[in-house]
Amino acid sequence: DDGNFFTTYYHRYKIVYAEAVADDEKPVYRNSITDWYKVDKEVYYDNANFLGMTIASKTKDGGMSDARHPPGYQYVGNPRYGTWRRDSSGGSFWEFYGKYAMLSTVMGMFRRPVYRSGWDDYRRYQSQGRPYYGPNREYGTSGSYTKRTNRSFFQRRRQRDIARRTRFSDRVGQRVRRSSMSGFRSRSSGFGK
Repeated sequence: DDGNFFTTYYHRYKIVYAEAVADDEKPVYRNSITDWYKVDKEVYYDNANFLGMTIASKTKDGGMSDARHPPGYQYVGNPRYGTWRRDSSGGSFWEFYGKYAMLSTVMGMFRRPVYRSGWDDYRRYQSQGRPYYGPNREYGTSGSYTKRTNRSFFQRRRQRDIARRTRFSDRVGQRVRRSSMSGFRSRSSGFGK
């Protein structure tokens, strides 16, 4: 939000959670979108590259993780949620068990399988404390998948950038005109002396 003197920064989050059910039943997954929260400039810019990604999640032991990664990667590799399978080419990919299959839909997860090589990269990045943007960097603010699934965000951003450039051009034009006018006045004031 651009004001006259200060810029205000906002975030909105998608929260995904499972409702408690009996062990033998399918879990019920829900998601909600929060209202817009005013955030500090540092928080805004610290997370500017992570649009559409997980920025906080619960760990297996119930703790919290602030690892940045595509939605749902924290469940891949956990034998509670699924298993590794082989495709016709011999590649190893993750398959969720039936009762957890809705995770990918609710979370807006990957539209193609997570292959073992990509998951190994994810784990390496996480151990180094680095964000993981997917095997082809398709997630995050600059990712191709993010751009396809968040079109309204990028349209608003483009309109805001155009408006910002227009305001800048207008201000420069006004200054140039004022500068030209003041130079003309200073030259003309010397006549008759």
